[in-house]
Amino acid sequence: MRIALAQLNPTIGALEKNAEKVETYYRKALEDGAELVVFTELSLSGYPPKDLLLYDSFLQRERELITGKLMPLTGDGNPPLLIGAAHRQDGKLYNGALLLENGQVKAVHLKTLLPNFDVFDEERYFTRCSNRQVEMVGDLAVGITICEDIWNDEDFFPEQLYDLDPNKILFGQGAKLLLNLSASPYHLGKHKLREDMLSFLAKKYRGAIIYLNQVGGNDELVFDGSSLVYNNRGELIYRAAAFGEELFFIETEDLFRPADNIVPPGTDDINTVREVLTLGLKDYVRKTGFKKVILGISGGADSAVVAALAAEALGAENVLGVMMPSRYSSSHSIEDAEALAKNLGFEVRMHRIGEPFDAFIKILNEGGKPLQDLAEENLQARIRGNIIMHISNREGYLALATGNKSELAVGYSTLYGDMAGGLAVIADLPKMMVYELANNINEVSGREVIPARTITKPPSAELRPDQKDEDSLPPYHILDPILHHYIEENLAAADIVDRGFDQDTVDKVIQMVDRSEFKRRQAAPGLRITTRSFGAGRRMPIARGYDL
Repeated sequence: MRIALAQLNPTIGALEKNAEKVETYYRKALEDGAELVVFTELSLSGYPPKDLLLYDSFLQRERELITGKLMPLTGDGNPPLLIGAAHRQDGKLYNGALLLENGQVKAVHLKTLLPNFDVFDEERYFTRCSNRQVEMVGDLAVGITICEDIWNDEDFFPEQLYDLDPNKILFGQGAKLLLNLSASPYHLGKHKLREDMLSFLAKKYRGAIIYLNQVGGNDELVFDGSSLVYNNRGELIYRAAAFGEELFFIETEDLFRPADNIVPPGTDDINTVREVLTLGLKDYVRKTGFKKVILGISGGADSAVVAALAAEALGAENVLGVMMPSRYSSSHSIEDAEALAKNLGFEVRMHRIGEPFDAFIKILNEGGKPLQDLAEENLQARIRGNIIMHISNREGYLALATGNKSELAVGYSTLYGDMAGGLAVIADLPKMMVYELANNINEVSGREVIPARTITKPPSAELRPDQKDEDSLPPYHILDPILHHYIEENLAAADIVDRGFDQDTVDKVIQMVDRSEFKRRQAAPGLRITTRSFGAGRRMPIARGYDL
């Protein structure tokens, strides 16, 4: 049997547009002799649809498109179509996989394991279904699962999150092929974990596995695609495109014989991070209806990396950089910002903030002289934020915030200032990874796109004379590991100290993180890279009486 698998990039809630894409790819598969055409989890709504699922009108329209547009495609002897969709049954809503055949719904397979952690909250919307049954597709026994259903093997994971394992049930019923419709977002390390697990399962059950994943950026989540096919020996025989749509075909006989060529393990490094951020930025701009972006460029590494990513994602002609030096800005910062714009080829404008800053000081300070305190540092950032947002409003640019995860974690950022924007591109990148990415951008470009001095000079906000980040923060090579332990590993202060860090430094960092929660609650959405991103991935109370 020839199976066609469509790894697509849906837009959340664009039901008609997504249905048209499904139809287009179905017809392409039909032309190439497919005998079964498969699409991903929640293909029409896109994943995650969130509270759109609470609207009956939304669910009704999705159902109308399935019955009126997709089901008729499978008539006249055309091949079956398997697609992920929300499904009502007995007054409850399920995350389902519908098998359409001969113009009808032949079978419905419902998701068993509903993730309710990290960025997932499926129990808010869906009901769990414990009943599993093998589906006969032609003469092949197929187990149909949906995303999380495949992630609960007792022998692979140290502990199971759920009391059922759909893989065990379906292979126990005689399934020869496990077909997983997925929408699994990327984080660092996901590629290796996914490939190790799927190979393990195929070997364990001596069954073939096809893992079909969504691709594309949806708000803060980026789905990497990278769909995988394993034969019943656990050999990887096909990996689909990373970060791009693809229609690919599998002959089932290839699933049950030794591989002619085993696909090598996938990579997950700083190159991958660059591709994730580029795709996430491109899709966020496109799916929100914008075409061009604006950001402040300071001569520092953060804004340089964001500018380079934006130029790669959107084209330099759609990027506007704004230089906004103050009396404290160094000459080399201005030179580096100008060099960056020239190297990348985007437009740059200069708006000096000296006059508006002096006007504020005259109004706000008795005697009209600067005090060089925190309030005045934040005032400069807010003037810059106002300039960016003014141009954004007047000329239709999407504003990009350029702060990194280290700064966002400890509050080394200004509300309504450098935090202003519609998307925080590197908000989940620790500072040391920002430098790694800057070097990677130059390496991939084959030239010095980001000036070397931007990467090597001591980081500074330049909001007072001779300011350095280390005046207020531990060095980033110390700060970033502490933040990783506290935010991603959920370690308390004592546990982090046991890892070899200074007690006072750890206490100071944790206090800064906790006190900055109110800022992060008002931050622009940031593209997820790590295993625990701010926002949907980490939900802490602002007003609380417990110190970790």
